Amino acid sequence: MSGDEGWDTIVVGAGAGGGAAAYGLTRRGRSVLLLDAGPRFDPSTDYPLSGADWELREFPQKPGSTGQVTFAPGQKLGREPLLASGSRGWGPLANGATRLMDGYRHVRGIGGTTLHFTGEAHRIHPAAMKMKTRFGVAADWPFDYGALEPYYVEAEELIGVAGPATQGARWRSRGFPLPPHPLSYASQTLGKGAKALGLDWQANSRAALSLPWNGRPPCNYCGACNKGCPIGDKGSADVTFIAAALQTGRCTVRAESPVIRIEAGPNDGIAAVLVGRPDGSIERIAAKQVVLACGAVETPRLLLASEGLANESGEVGQNFMDTLFVNVGALHPEPQHSRRGLPSDAIAWDFNAPDAIPGVIGGCRFYNASGEAELGGLAAFALRAVPGWGRDHAKSVRDLWGHALHVGAIGEQLPNRESRVDLDPDARDRFGVPLARIASALAEADIARLRFMVEKSRELLAASGARRIYESYSSWDWFAATHVFGTCRMGDDPASSVVDAFGQSHRWRNLWIADASVFPSSGGGEAPSLTIEALALRTAARMASI
Repeated sequence: MSGDEGWDTIVVGAGAGGGAAAYGLTRRGRSVLLLDAGPRFDPSTDYPLSGADWELREFPQKPGSTGQVTFAPGQKLGREPLLASGSRGWGPLANGATRLMDGYRHVRGIGGTTLHFTGEAHRIHPAAMKMKTRFGVAADWPFDYGALEPYYVEAEELIGVAGPATQGARWRSRGFPLPPHPLSYASQTLGKGAKALGLDWQANSRAALSLPWNGRPPCNYCGACNKGCPIGDKGSADVTFIAAALQTGRCTVRAESPVIRIEAGPNDGIAAVLVGRPDGSIERIAAKQVVLACGAVETPRLLLASEGLANESGEVGQNFMDTLFVNVGALHPEPQHSRRGLPSDAIAWDFNAPDAIPGVIGGCRFYNASGEAELGGLAAFALRAVPGWGRDHAKSVRDLWGHALHVGAIGEQLPNRESRVDLDPDARDRFGVPLARIASALAEADIARLRFMVEKSRELLAASGARRIYESYSSWDWFAATHVFGTCRMGDDPASSVVDAFGQSHRWRNLWIADASVFPSSGGGEAPSLTIEALALRTAARMASI
């Protein structure tokens, strides 16, 4: 055991929320100890994408870089052939009558899941923040878009977000720092189809530099954002918020330091955090202020494992949401060079508002998913898109390589009582802490939204000239979450929420949460990292003012 070393704030989790909170606090004169359960990653050595085996490399896994979770049994499936996941080469994905609970895609480490993310940088649709008042579902955010807008600007400036002049309902007090990236050939083809359908196909806002920014180089368009960015142009938390916090001289970063318990003290205060060491021992660090930024799975796990801390409302772990996804791939008669360019470089927001999909509450968006489909190299294309073997197969691969087009859709999931995070009664980590157990179920409204997403994706591919669909995947039968929300909901009423509008526990005066677990609703398909960062900056400003 060891004692207090005098930090003003302990931030637990070094991803989007924790990195932004650390930056926001240190720039206001506060000292921060930033802890993460995972390791450090060195972009120059850990993301070697120049070798001949680059296609076979996934984002690197290091000891402790992937947290353990378990899953409740998958939801029983009805008959929805349009929504079933599979490809011509690999066949159906889920062979059975239940949803495949395949994984929670996240990274533990300094930078968190932003190390692995594609780098979309989205503001939430203003109407998605008032789902209860306007549509009678989910819950309202306890403030409106205008309260968050200045912090969006601050985050975008530090990251160097590249984006278009306007994005519909998301009004801006200042333009994006950098101009949008040029559209890839595949996005231009999809743009022609979108125009034929009357969709507004535009450059996506990206946390990838279109010009040099703050000492970082511009994107080289290698297309491998999800494998880790070796040159540092992608705006992951390690090269943006955490680097800026370290430059203040008031931030100490410790990797491989999992917080395994939060210790309550007198007068409704947090006394300390208990940190597991690599050798299996436990260190006690006294706390003046604690910010939890472990994500919507690990934050409720830590609170529940700390004797149900901050769970006076019973809402910790409830209201779990992940974004619904669809990815449809087809072959185009003309070469599309779809392995080239920036992933997710173009987007259509037409159905993003909560009431934009006919007959369904909750929005979605569509985008060029060719880069994210992991078909940048020849091997995956040969296995998935062109089944067969021998000389005929080799000839087909040569003839069709580069002809793939993919449309992706990301949509809203509304909270329901069947979807939650709790503690596994049996499985524990090496420190004896119960693992998080994820239960996820789709309501009929979510399935109806998925049907619309698949149908519109196919319609966009057809309008763009693609004819031969060779694979289709969706959340209907495959839980493979990357965006998760809602398990420590914020709100004004302590009886129905965990934290207040600034992320402060309703009861525990020095406990704050700054991650997507506080989201009352998920939005209509927006990537959440920028909103997490803006919320964390707002929380940091509040903490520094009291």
